[in-house]
Amino acid sequence: MPRKGSIDIGELTDSAFYILASVIEEKHGYLIMKTIEDLTNNEVSIGPASLYTTLKKLLKAGLIEINEASDENKKVYKITEMGREMLVKEIERKKRMIRFAEHFLK
Repeated sequence: MPRKGSIDIGELTDSAFYILASVIEEKHGYLIMKTIEDLTNNEVSIGPASLYTTLKKLLKAGLIEINEASDENKKVYKITEMGREMLVKEIERKKRMIRFAEHFLK
């Protein structure tokens, strides 16, 4: 029996989190990578292999979709309603984790 991935148990890896957040506005692969690097001041860098593996998992889970209306030669990805709900849930989960740790640091 294969082990469940983080998406299967309702959590996002850091890479999936950044990718999902970045496709709230439609983007192609290279622009996703560039946006993540730019908005994290190059602290987070996702390479092409990791990007496309994660995009494939997000597509399979129904959290993103490919915009078929795009007339570019590149695939353009966008978040789905289910993806948006998962992102909000993940933000709340991360906030709870931070509050937990901050409690002990005080």
